[in-house]
Amino acid sequence: MSEPIFVDLSESKPTEIESLCMKCQENGVTRILLSKIPHFKEIIIMAFECPHCGFRNNELQSAGVVNERGHTITLSIQNKEDLNRQLVKSDYCAVKFLELDMEIPANNDRGLLTTVEGLVSNAIDDLAAGQPVRKAMDEAVYNRIEEILATMNEYREGRPFTIVLDDPSGNSYAENRCLPNQDPQIKLRWYTRTPEQQAFLGLQNDQTPAEEAAERVIKATASEMVNDKGLPEVMSFPANCPSCNGPCATNMHMMEIPHFKEVVIMATNCEHCGYKSNEVKAGGSISDKGRRITLRLTEAEDLSRDILKSETCGLSIPEIDLELTQGTLGGRFTTVEGLLRQVHDELQGRAPFIQGDSGTDESKQKWANFLDSVNKVADGKMFPVTLIINDPLANSYLQNLYAPDDDPEMTIEDYERDWETNEELGLNDMKVDNY
Repeated sequence: MSEPIFVDLSESKPTEIESLCMKCQENGVTRILLSKIPHFKEIIIMAFECPHCGFRNNELQSAGVVNERGHTITLSIQNKEDLNRQLVKSDYCAVKFLELDMEIPANNDRGLLTTVEGLVSNAIDDLAAGQPVRKAMDEAVYNRIEEILATMNEYREGRPFTIVLDDPSGNSYAENRCLPNQDPQIKLRWYTRTPEQQAFLGLQNDQTPAEEAAERVIKATASEMVNDKGLPEVMSFPANCPSCNGPCATNMHMMEIPHFKEVVIMATNCEHCGYKSNEVKAGGSISDKGRRITLRLTEAEDLSRDILKSETCGLSIPEIDLELTQGTLGGRFTTVEGLLRQVHDELQGRAPFIQGDSGTDESKQKWANFLDSVNKVADGKMFPVTLIINDPLANSYLQNLYAPDDDPEMTIEDYERDWETNEELGLNDMKVDNY
C-alpha cells in the first residue's frame, strides 16, 4: 500500500528544493510541506530563504476541496489580547477593516496562517512601502495613507476595531475562544456563490446550460403537479461538479411531509472525483412567523425521530452547552441521531486551534469532554436532554410520534420575527404588493 501524500503536521517532514531568489538572482532553498490540519483539510506550506541576501518568503495554499458555499466572518477586536487570535486566510479571501472602510482584495496576498496582529502588521507594511512614491506624486493621498497607518498602529496597541473575512471558497477561519459555545465576538454567515464567484474560483465559468436545464425541470415539475395533482418521480438535470468541475447529474425530488409542508430534496453525486452532497429546501411561501420547537429526549426511540433542519435553522441542547447558529450544516433531512452524528463530525473538523499545538491542555480537555457529551446523547447514554430547534422561517420539522394528537414531550411556539432578523433574511426589502 502506498504512503499517503498528505500526512499530519506532527508526522511530516519538509522537502527542500533549490530555487532562484527573485531579489538577488542567487540560488536559495524552498521548503515544501504537504500536511493536513482540521477544517483546512489538506494544505501546502511553502517557505523560501536566500542565504545570500537574507530574503525570506512563505505561502500557504489549500489543497482540499472547496466548500459548497462561501462565507463571511465578522470578528470584533476589543482589546490587545484579541490580537493573538489565530486566523486562516485563504488566497480567495478579501479582508475589510470596517471602521477604516479599507479592503484588501482577494489574491492581493497569498493564503496565510497567522494572527490578527500579523494580519494588521502585513497591511501596515504593504501600505508603508509605497509612501515615498505617493508623497512625491500625490501629497493628499500620502496624507490620507498616513492617517490610516496611524490608526492601524493604534490597533496594534489595543484600540477596538472590526475585521471582515469574505471568502467565497469557505476555507477561511477565525479562532473561537469560547468553544463549544458560540463566540459573541464572531459572526459567521454562509451564502450561495454568484456565477462570478464560481468563475473566480475556477469551478464553473459558464452556468447557463445547467441553469436552463434546471429551469426546464422546475417548470415541467410544476406543470405535472398541477395536471396530475400528484408527486413527480425523481428528476435529473445536468450540472458541473463544484469539486472537479466535471459533468455530473443533480437529482431532485419533491415530497410532502405529513402534518408539515412540501419540500424539495436535491442530491449531487460526481462519478469522476467521488464528490457527494445533498440539500433540502422547504417549498411554498415564506411563513409569517418564526417557529421554535422544543423536544425533551427521554428514551432511545426519540433519537429515531425524523428531522428536517433547514439552512436558516439554529439548534441547541442546553444540557451539554451545544449551540449551532443558522447556516451550520445547511439543509438536512435525517433522524435526530443522524443529525447529532453530523454535528459531532462537523465540530470536530472545525476546531483546528483548540486541538493543535496552540491549544492549552485545559482547552483540549474541555473540547474533548464536549465532543464526548455529543456522542453520549447520540448513543442514547445521556437522558433526559432538551433539543431546541429555532427557525425564523418555520421551515424546519421534527416528527411527532403521536400525530395527529399532541406530543407530550414536544412544545411548538410560533413567534413574531424582529426587524433585525427580517433584515438578515432579506425580507425587509422584499416588496410583493402590486407585483
